[in-house]
Amino acid sequence: MNAPAALLRTILICEGVEDPPGETPEEQEAAYYAAWQELIDKGLVWTLQGWFGRTAMHLIELGVCSQVEDHDSPT
Repeated sequence: MNAPAALLRTILICEGVEDPPGETPEEQEAAYYAAWQELIDKGLVWTLQGWFGRTAMHLIELGVCSQVEDHDSPT
């Protein structure tokens, strides 16, 4: 899978349009949060629709994702 297609899949997983990979609910949950973390790590989450940024901040506050200080993210 090329990079733009992989990134689109990550976004679709975060939106809930596409199921995250994994054979068990635990694996799927981990893949879901990993998709969010990827968007946070790339800084892309802060450039998408506001819902993405708000959801990312909520996941960071819950401790399931971590904030990256290298990007222009809200503090």
